[in-house]
Amino acid sequence: MSQISRITGVILAGGKASRMGGKDKGLQELNGLPLWQHVARTLHKQVSTLVVSANRNIATYQESGYPVYADLLANYPGPLAGMLSVMQQCDAEWFLYCPCDTPFIPDCLAERLIKNRGSAPVVWAHDGDRDHPTIALMHRQLMPVLENYLATGERRVMVFMRQAGGHSVDFSDMKQAFINMNTLEEMQAVQRHK
Repeated sequence: MSQISRITGVILAGGKASRMGGKDKGLQELNGLPLWQHVARTLHKQVSTLVVSANRNIATYQESGYPVYADLLANYPGPLAGMLSVMQQCDAEWFLYCPCDTPFIPDCLAERLIKNRGSAPVVWAHDGDRDHPTIALMHRQLMPVLENYLATGERRVMVFMRQAGGHSVDFSDMKQAFINMNTLEEMQAVQRHK
């Protein structure tokens, strides 16, 4: 478990949230708490430091006391840009990324990713049905590779991670932990059932 002390947790909250009607997804409330804070509550127990990747409402995110890093690339070029921007602005060895719209991530996320990493520079969660490449543990050695990948105009997360020598880690025993909230309707449905 000593490896966990070298990990910086990153909440990815920098997207356009087009399926959320353009509202800042991370700030939408689920059971009285902004989505991103559900993620923060679980993630902060698993990492040594926690930061937020955000491009809007930065002052609101900063009120939490966590450092907030905006994309260094313009026009919301996707989650990989947020991942890269945090690596460029934060001096850590390992980064555990998690989107702001996955409020039920498991308490064992970091531990299982580390345990099943092998020698890969990046690993991500797989829920038994699908990959979740933005829920990923990544080493900073991939920074120049990621810079070059984005410079070509590529944006696909899964393609990058496979090219970088990564692999998925099985979380099929906790599929519900990776439900993500893409629309206000999905959030309302979850709140009704909680």
